[in-house]
Order: sequence, then structure tokens, then C-alpha cells
Amino acid sequence: MLYVDHIARMSGGEIALLRTLVRMRDRVAALVVLGEDGPFAEALGTAGIAVRVLPLDPAVRDVRRDRVLRLGALRGVVSTVHYILALRRLIRAERPDLVHTNTLKAALYGGAAARLARVPVVWHIRDRIADDYLPPTTVRLIRLAARVLPAAIITNSEATMSTLPSVRCPTLVVRDAALPPVAPEPTPRSSHLTIGMAGRLTEWKGQDYFLRAFALAFHGTTVNASIIGSALFGEDHYAAGLVRLAAELDITDQVEFRGFRADMWSEYSRLDMLVHFSLTPEPYGQVVVEGMSAGLCVLAAAEGGPAELIEDEVTGVLVPPRNVEALSTAMLRWARDAAGRARIAEAARGVTAALDPELTTAPIVELYRTVARAHGPALTGPR
Repeated sequence: MLYVDHIARMSGGEIALLRTLVRMRDRVAALVVLGEDGPFAEALGTAGIAVRVLPLDPAVRDVRRDRVLRLGALRGVVSTVHYILALRRLIRAERPDLVHTNTLKAALYGGAAARLARVPVVWHIRDRIADDYLPPTTVRLIRLAARVLPAAIITNSEATMSTLPSVRCPTLVVRDAALPPVAPEPTPRSSHLTIGMAGRLTEWKGQDYFLRAFALAFHGTTVNASIIGSALFGEDHYAAGLVRLAAELDITDQVEFRGFRADMWSEYSRLDMLVHFSLTPEPYGQVVVEGMSAGLCVLAAAEGGPAELIEDEVTGVLVPPRNVEALSTAMLRWARDAAGRARIAEAARGVTAALDPELTTAPIVELYRTVARAHGPALTGPR
């Protein structure tokens, strides 16, 4: 198998792929091709997984999804074509049975390169292909490509799959694995209740809504907030704005900005409650699953992937989306109910037990075999 990803930063999709590949080592010989060097490449190498860096022009690699196909992005067309041809040569040299693309950008350029190399490609789509998540022109392009390029499509939720109507190839919904490879070391806990939010610092993830809701509920109390994560793709202005917002809300002394943390399990062990409040429907919600697995009461916006994962007030708490007052009320209620949080956390562990990497990789490997059998004759010709 040859896996294609455009970045080497430890974002949700990269973490999910790493966990999957570690559990598939006895069944799949993997080579991961990345568009840059970085922490993800290092983590793969540490895990004993082969990595090749095929540098991708930053103008293409780092363009934000809301700017795809705009004038600035179109300037990268020549670079993209050159990259597709270089990736095709690499695929032909390596002669994999299948190509598996791990990101939306990789689906397009990796899918084109694989088709040119006459190797079937499996798309792993972790983004909702919808107008509230992507520019309409991009949505139409990806939906068209989904009918032409992939031999099969994997998505991370039914919510994501529903945004790819009328595809012609086999499809599979596999929720990303949740459990950590090793148990985290015990971390000292604060004597004060701490509510956390984890993930990339970007406007659509709703960290500013969290801060406003936290201030409404807990300003001037001993309750603390922890924001875990860093900005990517030129979004440092938003991260700086969060610090300013905390000052404006007069909660600076109650909020800790933890930055990027490689050991998220230790971070979760410092929390009493976890909030996930994306402003557009989340395709899946890796942080939600991790929080549930870590034994936390998770509060999440009631739409998208998290609404599939959580049964309200049983395995988590669903909150009306984009509503600061509703989030504030929910945080205050569950902050006061330690027994309720413990009950929810226990039930949540039962849900995430089914997302053990050992269990989630089996259907993926079976799909690989199905696609390889269906496209076997194409693999025997010259490349």
C-alpha cells in the first residue's frame, strides 16, 4: 500500500492514519508519501513505517480549504501538474497494489497520479463535501472527481458519506480509532475544576465561542479553562485574537493556552470536562472520541459526526450549535454535577471500546482486498 498525505503536521487525520498503520503492520506493507517533512514523518519513522517526502509547493500544500480554486490557488496549477507527474513516477517505481489518499487535497492530486499510473486508489475522506464547509465550486469539483477517480471511498462518519451522493464505487464508513497506543502517565490534577477545549486554533472550531460561554458561566470563580492546540495554515491572527479576547472578558487568569501538545492523553487527564463546539457541522470529531475514551464528560455541538457518536446526557452532552448562552448553561450545569459527569464518562468508555484500532482496521483491510481483486488485471500490465 502507498499512502498519500499533503502535510506532515500532527492534525486529526494524520493521527488517525498513524494509529491505523501501526495496527495494520502485520497485514499491510505501507509506504507513506508526504508533501513535506515534519512531526508526522518523524512519528511514522519511530513506529517503523516507511516514509518518503516528495516536496509539494507550499502555495498548493498550505492553501486553506476556503480559498481552493480562487485566483491565488489557481496560480499553483502548474506546480500541481508537475507534482502529479512526479507522484505517478514514484507510484510506478514502487508498484503498490493500491494507493490510499488520506486528505482532501491528496484525494485530488493523488487520485490523478494513481489513475495515470494505472493503480486503483482508495479515497479516505475526512471532510464534509458541503457548501457550509467548502466553497461551492470546490464541492462540485470533488463530487465530480468522486465519480471518476476512486476505486473505493472510506469516510469517517455517515454525516461525511451523506455529502457524497451518487458515487459509483464501493463505500465504507469507518469511525477513526480512539484508544491511545499506550496508557498515559498519571498527571497531577488541579484542585479546581478545569474545562478544556482541544484542537487546531481556527475560527470554525469555535474557541472564541467557548471563551465567551466560559466567561458567562465562570467569570471570577475558581473554575479554569484550558485551550489545547495551535494554529495552522496562516491562522496565527486568530490564535492571537483568542488571547486578546480572554483579556477583554477579564478571564486571563482563569485561561491557560497550552499550545500544541504531542501527548494529548496527558492533557485530557488534567481536565474534568471537555468541550467541542465547531461552528459548522464536524465531519467526525476525533477530539470527541478521544475525550470519551479518556473518561471525560464531553459537551459537543448537536450536529454532524459528534451527534452520531453521542447519546445526549447518556454518553455525552449535545448542545445547540452556535449558541453561546446554551453552551454556557450546559457547562455550568454539568460543572455542578460531578456524579452526572462520572456516569456519562463511564458510559462513554463503552462506546469508544468499539473504536479500538484492532477492530476498526479489519474492515479497511477487507476493502483493500475487495478492490485489489476487482482491479487485479489492471495491476499486471506495465506501469
